[in-house]
Amino acid sequence: MIIVDRALEQRHAEGNPIRIGLVGAGYMGRAIVAQIQQSMVGMDVVAISNRTVTEGERAYREAGIDDAEHVTDGEELERARAAGHHVFTDDPLLLCHAPDVEVIIEVTGEVEVAAHTVVTAIDNGKHVVLVNAELDATIGPILKRRADDRGVVITNADGDEPGVTMNLFRFVKAIGYRPLMAGNVKGFLDNHRNPDTQRGFAEQHGQRPKMVTSFADGTKLAMEGTVLANGTGLRIGSRGMDGHKCDHVENVLDLYSPQDLLDGPRVEYVLGAEPGSGGFVVGYNDDPAKQAYMSYFKMGDGPLYVFYRPFHLTHLETPLSIARAALFGDATIAPASGPVADVLTMSKRDLSAGEELDGIGGFTCYGVIDNADTTTAENALPMGLSEACRLVRDVGADQPITYADVELPAGRLADQLRAEQLSQFGLPTPQAF
Repeated sequence: MIIVDRALEQRHAEGNPIRIGLVGAGYMGRAIVAQIQQSMVGMDVVAISNRTVTEGERAYREAGIDDAEHVTDGEELERARAAGHHVFTDDPLLLCHAPDVEVIIEVTGEVEVAAHTVVTAIDNGKHVVLVNAELDATIGPILKRRADDRGVVITNADGDEPGVTMNLFRFVKAIGYRPLMAGNVKGFLDNHRNPDTQRGFAEQHGQRPKMVTSFADGTKLAMEGTVLANGTGLRIGSRGMDGHKCDHVENVLDLYSPQDLLDGPRVEYVLGAEPGSGGFVVGYNDDPAKQAYMSYFKMGDGPLYVFYRPFHLTHLETPLSIARAALFGDATIAPASGPVADVLTMSKRDLSAGEELDGIGGFTCYGVIDNADTTTAENALPMGLSEACRLVRDVGADQPITYADVELPAGRLADQLRAEQLSQFGLPTPQAF
């Protein structure tokens, strides 16, 4: 972070800010726009796309920008930008084709729409920053392969738990400790929460009930764990992770022995632990001299040590990922290779043949993490592809839903990319209905 601030100051001094196109001007998107326009130097959100076009104008207005123009095609966009104006539209692909845009931030939380945006951005030589664990967990490895081939960066954002934890992971490795566990601090989990149970909380905080449901029912946790596993190479110890309850994240050392973690380094989470948020990494070093120093610095007796960050601030830290990608070619967190983990679809209640799954944060299903070689061998339906799939047979409550249980919607790009990902990395192709 220290080097990023100076590099941004230089871009500002040169009058050459990083030019950003943001897709998804919802709760988090608007906050990111405000942070960049009001508090950052050396970068500028020059274009916004949102399905409800007026939300793009709202994001600019709330950030103090009053010159924004509504555009409907590439010519209008380029003309407005040549005049020095910010622009908003309902077509994300305009941003991806715009010569003036260097980086695309994808903040929709959707999979299919985001797939089209990200592929087009990569094809047009744009760096991509995802505030979209749902997309990354589902088809992140193939998008990373495509970005590498095009010579651009794709990364999940700093400030979200996977990015925060990956920063810790890299720090722990850099100081000579071996990371054996990495994960989230989770406050609450109930797989059967739904938009009705979460509506009051969502309205209180200006969020969508489906988005808030995905936090409560564990789907978001599973998506973030998958992003972290794919970025670090750490596997999953057991389906859904252990998720032990403890009073403080430091007490995770009471739950596992050094040999437990040496035998199975893993992605995990702790439930209900102080500090209540953020990410943690358990590092290992059995050197007696180093252990003496760590004891002196009140880190414990070793050989396991907990490093944690007690907060994550997505809207404030995402701009740092933009700068790292555009100025240094550095991804905050991206798949290291092929899929390590995956998120399978589980039924929230007894489901009947003919019902349509309503996807992430809905009434019909929730997501659970497991190792990718397990989920593909079991023909599991990825949670990120579950929306609008129609059941062809009954499925009992809290049961995995497989490809053989559903009829997929026709013509989805995300399904095509998922098939490409499985083929590219040598995993079994799904056996569909």
